[in-house]
Amino acid sequence: MQPIFARRYPLKFKLTIATLLPLLFAMVICWFAGVYILTTRVALQAQDKVRSDLNSAREIYQNEAVHIRDLVSYAALAPYTAEAFARRKGANLPRIMSSVLKNENLDLLLALDTRGVVIYRAHNGKVSGDDYNYNPLVKQALKGKYVTGTVVLPLSRVRLEGSDIEQRARSKVLTTPHAEAGNVTEDGAAMFMVAAAPVKDEAGNIVGVFYGGSLLNNNNKLVDRIKSTLYEEGLARKEDVGASTIFMGDLRVATNVLTEKGARAIGTRMSAEVYKNVLLLDERWTSRAFVVNDWYFSAYEPIRSPEGVPIGALYVGMPEKPYTRLKFNLSLWISGVLSLGALIGFAVSSVVSTRLARPVRELAAMAKRVAEGERGIATRVASQDEIGELAQEFNFMSTALARQDEEIQELNRGLERKVLERTEELAEKNRILPDTQQELERVEKLAAIGELAAGVAHEINNPMAIIRGNTELIQETLPKDAPVQEELEIITRQLSRVELIVANLLRFARTERKQQGKAAINRILTEILSQIEHQVSLADITVITSMDPAAPEVAGAADQLQQVFTNIIINAVQAMPEGGTLTVATSADPARDIYEVTISDSGIGIPPESIEQIFDPFFTTRANGTGLGLSVSYSIIKDHGGELIAESSPGEGTSFRIILHQLLPAGS
Repeated sequence: MQPIFARRYPLKFKLTIATLLPLLFAMVICWFAGVYILTTRVALQAQDKVRSDLNSAREIYQNEAVHIRDLVSYAALAPYTAEAFARRKGANLPRIMSSVLKNENLDLLLALDTRGVVIYRAHNGKVSGDDYNYNPLVKQALKGKYVTGTVVLPLSRVRLEGSDIEQRARSKVLTTPHAEAGNVTEDGAAMFMVAAAPVKDEAGNIVGVFYGGSLLNNNNKLVDRIKSTLYEEGLARKEDVGASTIFMGDLRVATNVLTEKGARAIGTRMSAEVYKNVLLLDERWTSRAFVVNDWYFSAYEPIRSPEGVPIGALYVGMPEKPYTRLKFNLSLWISGVLSLGALIGFAVSSVVSTRLARPVRELAAMAKRVAEGERGIATRVASQDEIGELAQEFNFMSTALARQDEEIQELNRGLERKVLERTEELAEKNRILPDTQQELERVEKLAAIGELAAGVAHEINNPMAIIRGNTELIQETLPKDAPVQEELEIITRQLSRVELIVANLLRFARTERKQQGKAAINRILTEILSQIEHQVSLADITVITSMDPAAPEVAGAADQLQQVFTNIIINAVQAMPEGGTLTVATSADPARDIYEVTISDSGIGIPPESIEQIFDPFFTTRANGTGLGLSVSYSIIKDHGGELIAESSPGEGTSFRIILHQLLPAGS
């Protein structure tokens, strides 16, 4: 019966929802996937672009260094240069250097003698005599090499070139967000791109060095050239699509990055993360970074001194805002397209659900009439689909109800169910019968063997005792070095073996039903493993245990279970004459009333043809075995209502699984 307050949803509504839900789910997934892919792709492409731009910027920077080297080399190779260096007097040397300055606008041009001492300074001819022998470029030039590099000079040396150059070298340090406190580069130095070239006389002897370069501080020509080369298309559209910067330490000394007021951000500092990776770790760094007052897709590369020490950085980057706007616009487009698709899907699903629900409503009305007792009525079959098939089957049902008696049909169905149930019961009994017969035969066989074993064992014990006594008496009477002592020892060992067989026969014959009690399996196994070495050698045997600490006790005879476990463990050790691994594991499942003990070895294994016979009395695969241990163990486990299962692969080992039931609750 339908609940009074149960809400009823029309079929049209359900069909519409069933049609739209997968569509909406797919659209949501497509929206998230599309936005994620576009966002990731845009970011990756932007980062790849700045990485490529940094390579191009480095080429431009290096080309500028080569250009300065060529200028200095040209001055060093010019006619009369060597003669001017040799004389050091007259106007030739100042005239040559002034000509170079006039044509190329170098900020630094020095003439050094073979000791590295300044003999003439182009920008300030009145000051000379200071020593540049510490400079690695000068040292290489004095060895005859034409070299170039980037150096940082203290303002004390820059001041010698003139006050105008010193003034241009100074930069006001500004406060910069995201910069690390304490890594401020003091405004007490200047960065130069320099070159050194040896001056040689006609005989090829070095008579001096030309050392010149350009000041990078507040010199924005190079960074502007990099920007115009890399972002020419954006500049044509008057868009700020990229920027370039030269750092001295972490201080911007030349840049086209603008502050919020529209001025060049000279004097600002790089962020703490960039400072750590580029200047401290001396690594190239490409990622999203905060630059002055905004986020940029950025790439930095260390600028190293001639000694290979990072003294600054070269930077290129693109502002993140245009890409953020692009991602936002793409997200809007995707949302619009998917929303339009959802509206169209809703309209289509509404029309389709209306057409599908109409014949179902008609069938519902016809079914109601049949429920009220009408027979022989039929509905119109208007479609060739499942609903049409349903209408046709309804018509067949209505006709059948008119000519068949419902009581006879119900009786026949009941008889069929009973026959099926009886058939299934019979099949189940037939399946169980062979196992039951086999177990009965085994029990009868064990009983007969037990009676025979008891009689034979009692008859053998008395003569065996007499034989052992006489043998021991002979051993004691004869000297220890008598020739027959060895044969007597063999007789003694064989007597022990016979006594063992007799003891097993008696134990087999006296097998009693278990005495109800409690058995702590984990404790029994632990005691056996600690004492087993008194019975068999564990040399070269690795024992691995995996005991379930939460396993409860089981109902049963502890001494009989100990006999079973001891026998199986001894068999496992004896199956590994060359050594191996003995594994003993327990697990309990109180919910299913199952306690499982697994004893495995990595020994020689049991052949497939013998695995079915190992529990038969007197069957053994060992030359000195009695064939009773596993039979007795099997009987004990069966008496406990459990199962003893053997699994073996020749050459890989054997595993015995003992499954017990009747688990006792904790504290019982």
